[in-house]
Parts: sequence; C-alpha cells; structure tokens
Amino acid sequence: MTRFVMKTRADSPELRKAAMAIEQAAWSSLGFLNFTRAHFAFYEKLLEEHADCQLVMVDEATGYPVAVGNCVPLTCDFDNLPPEGWDWIVESAANNNGKRRNALGALAISVPNIHRGKGVARRMIEEFRALAERKGLDGVIAPVRPSEKHRHPFIPMEEYMTWKDEKGRLFDPWLRSHSAAGGKLLKPASRSMVVEEPVAFWEMWTGRPFEQTGEYALQGALVPVAMDIESDVGRYVEPNVWFAYRAAA
Repeated sequence: MTRFVMKTRADSPELRKAAMAIEQAAWSSLGFLNFTRAHFAFYEKLLEEHADCQLVMVDEATGYPVAVGNCVPLTCDFDNLPPEGWDWIVESAANNNGKRRNALGALAISVPNIHRGKGVARRMIEEFRALAERKGLDGVIAPVRPSEKHRHPFIPMEEYMTWKDEKGRLFDPWLRSHSAAGGKLLKPASRSMVVEEPVAFWEMWTGRPFEQTGEYALQGALVPVAMDIESDVGRYVEPNVWFAYRAAA
C-alpha cells in the first residue's frame, strides 16, 4: 500500500524544485492562465513568502511528490466573497496592508495524470483545513475550477453548478469532491481569472488563427474566449465556484 507524507516547499530546495515540476506537469496545457494580471504580478512571490503554506504530498517509497496544494493566508468575509475569485485571493494576499489574516485562500491542487484517481486531491482539501486550524485561522475559501466544465463551455456557470447526476449528487466530479469533503457551495465567482492579451497571444497558445470577431471555445477552457479583431484583443473571463470550509475541529 502506497504511503504518503505531507511536507511543504519550505522544507528543502529539492522539494521546492520538485513541487514546481509537479505544478507545470499538471497545468501546462492551460499555461495561458498564468497571464492574469494577479498571477503575473504576485503569484510566484506569494509562494515564496508563504512557503510553509505550499503543501507537498510525497510518496514515501520514492521520496518524490505526487501532488501539490497551494494556498495563501488572507483577510476575508466568508459571507461576502467577491466575483473576482482566484485573482482576488492573490491580490488580497499580496496587498494585505497589515490586516489580520483570518483564512487560507486555496489557489490550486496539482495532481499529474499518473497519480489521479488515488484520492490524493481529496486528501489535499483536508490538509488545507487542517493547516488553517494549526494556524488559528477561521477556515478556507476556495474558488473551485469544475473539472468537467470545459466540456460545456457555452453553458453558464450559474446553470452548470446546479446540475445533478443520476444519483442526485452534484454532476461535476470536482465540485462533488469539495462538497463531500465538507465544503459549503456558496455562489459563482464569475470573474475568477481574467486574461486579456493580443490576438497573437491566443494564436500562439492555440496554434490556430483568429480572423473574425466572436467567441471561440479553447481546449481546456471553461468558457469561450472573446476575440475582438478590430481592437486586437482576446479576453478570457473564467468563472469558478466559491466553496468555504470552516477549520477542522
């Protein structure tokens, strides 16, 4: 039976390097998300400043990580979370201005394909809650990226997040996992990640030309990207779903 131990990026330079490799392997096909204004300006610096909050699940047999969980401490009102979601967590954590940090904002759980289906992502959710408890925080907020929404890019998130499967459970597997782990589904984070770049940027990422203004579905994207050829800009506004967890007892 595989045994896992939880560490953090702060534990060693080697673990930090391995954690970065895990993240790149898990998210490489969605690299355009690295170009939200908040991500580009603050993300890497935040991970370094709060290295003890960057969780790394290590396979004891190999000594190598199988999953990474990124979160940052911030100040928030659990009952009044904004539509900006992921970008807001990053900007708020980076510009805290001395306010008491009362929660962890979950940013990503990265699991390469070879390790998926082993329950490691679900355990990482639990570890976020336990970390919040150890730090004396009120809990965790998470702008969750539904795992199957990319198959339905033209369905509004407000509708998709209410879908149920044949057993009456939430249709989306990742939303269902968060709910099963004790998360409270709150509302859409309608502008969670915003990427606004020239048309050539999107042509580079997709390997295809965009010659007409309109909305285009992209592989892996949750919603279409809006191309404005005359203004030479493509705008991607990704919605997520807000979940909140109170700290583990």
